[in-house]
Amino acid sequence: MRDGACIFCAIARGQAEASIVLEDESVIAFMDLQPVTPGHLLVIPKAHAVGLEDLQEDVGVQVWKVAHQLGRALRRSGLRCEGVNLFLADGEAAFQEVFHVHLHVFPRFTGDPFRIDADWRVRERNELDETAAAVRGGLAALDARQR
Repeated sequence: MRDGACIFCAIARGQAEASIVLEDESVIAFMDLQPVTPGHLLVIPKAHAVGLEDLQEDVGVQVWKVAHQLGRALRRSGLRCEGVNLFLADGEAAFQEVFHVHLHVFPRFTGDPFRIDADWRVRERNELDETAAAVRGGLAALDARQR
């Protein structure tokens, strides 16, 4: 997707409507158009990044810092907020719908409608160890690529 066709880039440039909550030089936070709960926010980098592979690390840190600040603000906002979820979908298989990195920040409360359904059963240690080894292999591949 070209930057010109990305709704989040248009919001960052001030060319599309959004209810902006916070903005700095690298990120912008605004209300989600389809909120899970009242107060549901999105934090995006201003520079187009399709997914985590494209996101500059320092900008990712700023996205997290802003989300952290907003999560704390939600608890003090007067909105119903007994907890906070941060959610980032990276890729179509992860349910990413807008292909510009965005971190959801939304208040949670007892009985709210948000659910994640999964197989949460405890796994055997050997399976966890094998999976950990695969992730370490991915880290080694990243390290080799950065040299």
